[in-house]
Amino acid sequence: MKNTMRAIGWMLVLGASVAYAAPGSEGESVGWLGYLFAGFFAVVIVTQLVPAAILFFGMLKGVFSAREKVDATEAQGE
Repeated sequence: MKNTMRAIGWMLVLGASVAYAAPGSEGESVGWLGYLFAGFFAVVIVTQLVPAAILFFGMLKGVFSAREKVDATEAQGE
């Protein structure tokens, strides 16, 4: 078990050094697939904003209508 862990550790170290030595592609722009990928996540975020806005405005309506109900109840009691 100890030798296996040691071998895995060496593989990780040697694999990382090869990855760092790889040449990068400089000057290339993002392709259409990259824009599609970013656009998909933008659509996901925007579609989550719609229910969040509905819940937020419902919460505000509930807070302010509760205050009006309390005022109305006090006015009826007088």
